[in-house]
Amino acid sequence: MNLFELTTALMSIPSTSGEEEAVGFWLRDYLHGLGWNVEMQAVGEERTGASAFRQNNVIATLNETPRVWLSTHMDTVPPYIPPTEDDEKIYGRGACDAKGIIASQITAAERLRKEGVDDIGLLFTVEEERASTGAKAANLHPLAAKCEFLINGEPTDNDLAIGSKGTFRLNIKTSGKAAHSAYPEMGESAIEKLLDILDDVRHTRLPNDEFFGETTVNIGTIDGGMALNVIPPSAEAGLAIRLTTKREPIEDAIRGVVRDRGEVEVLSASEPVKMHAVEGFTQKVVRFTTDIPHLPNWGRPLLIGPGSILVAHTKDEFVLKKDLEKAVTLYVDLAKKLLAN
Repeated sequence: MNLFELTTALMSIPSTSGEEEAVGFWLRDYLHGLGWNVEMQAVGEERTGASAFRQNNVIATLNETPRVWLSTHMDTVPPYIPPTEDDEKIYGRGACDAKGIIASQITAAERLRKEGVDDIGLLFTVEEERASTGAKAANLHPLAAKCEFLINGEPTDNDLAIGSKGTFRLNIKTSGKAAHSAYPEMGESAIEKLLDILDDVRHTRLPNDEFFGETTVNIGTIDGGMALNVIPPSAEAGLAIRLTTKREPIEDAIRGVVRDRGEVEVLSASEPVKMHAVEGFTQKVVRFTTDIPHLPNWGRPLLIGPGSILVAHTKDEFVLKKDLEKAVTLYVDLAKKLLAN
């Protein structure tokens, strides 16, 4: 398959987080056909049936100790959007995040092979979009200790990201007392308590960092109450904080705002990361989080890929075909520079 055919073939296989089984086995068979040694690393709980595991990282090698690895994730956010294309773009779920990147990395790896370079590996993970479960499992793989450089792929507009923010996900929960809404003095509104807390969070100055930029807070979900005529006895809000410092001072600040008015439930966290810089590539810091914080055993990290994060996760997700082609060249050039050093 050529680069564009490979991209659309991958995109034709739905692989929402948690449902990567089919695309993983498709990649295994495709890479086997190209002559790669392929391991399916089981992730998650074992199940019965024809396949023991629904989720598997795909790990492909040409020799026993690759020094440079190309890596990205196989899962996508919902909903599934099948691929379409025109002369300039490929549209659909995973076009830029990250099945176009998988296709670019495989194509680059094959180009390197033709040039006699086999000191490379491929690592494709599951569930990056939720909790990086695949990356956490991959970090324990024996090959990690032999890796010198990990080139991770995310949509960076083909710029080399030298830093990425972290993410801190949490719930704030409040409780009250149910009562008839005609007699509010007999109850206590959990929703009003939550709104007071959230207003304080919105007006709290959190630590920032000169390199990574501003710490931002997104109040992503709010839930609570029973009925319009009932004083709500419970409520909760889900927050995603883009970290530019370590998590600890941010968590302390949030707990200081909540105090005894509610409960803070930590869901997940990944720290901001500085990455390996290479001369000759356009560089920038990105605001989003990747698998990289969960792959510290895989050598020095780099981050680069085709497409824009601004269209990822949207109904209009797309990638420019010329950017896919450029990414192949960038991956080849980057791998050569790293191996030469």
